[in-house]
Amino acid sequence: MLDALDSTLELLLKRELPPDVPSTDTEVFISFDTPYQGAIKRKPAINFFLYDVQENLELRNSTWSVERQSSGKAMKKRPPARVDCSYLITAWPQNEDDIQTEHQLLGAVMKVLLRYRKLPETFLANNFEGQELPLRLTSLRPSNLQSFGEFWQAMGGKEGTRPKVVLHCTVTISVPVDEAGEEAGLVGISPPRSQ
Repeated sequence: MLDALDSTLELLLKRELPPDVPSTDTEVFISFDTPYQGAIKRKPAINFFLYDVQENLELRNSTWSVERQSSGKAMKKRPPARVDCSYLITAWPQNEDDIQTEHQLLGAVMKVLLRYRKLPETFLANNFEGQELPLRLTSLRPSNLQSFGEFWQAMGGKEGTRPKVVLHCTVTISVPVDEAGEEAGLVGISPPRSQ
């Protein structure tokens, strides 16, 4: 499921990033690696680092759905859990010191994210079934990290990564909690009689 979310975000950027960013003859790669120098192999790249996954308690729904079966019984299912998947987004130019290209890449990504408050179905990866559409996308909000300094210090332990400008986005997905529902009898309703 998380891999399908990654594929969806990659599809969104591949379709929506302008072809001249950073130039018309340069392909921008999309990465989901841990963002430290040396981890991002193909550059220039936009890196989505999934750093936090939490149930969205505001969207929790405790009402079961009931579906009538042809057998005269009903199938009860719990609603899917709504889960916030939070990403830190960084840009990685070909040359580490090329801050202008880094900012150009981040600016283009920022425009795409702000254009879509919800991800339309046309951007969903093929293997992303069972989603309550459209998916909510929240961008450029405070992250769930307590300290970016500590985050980059932890990343700096890996080949000296310097702090980078970070965009933040959260996508809320549906996670089915019941593979199969519970069968229940229908009260007060008798099945139709055959004549």
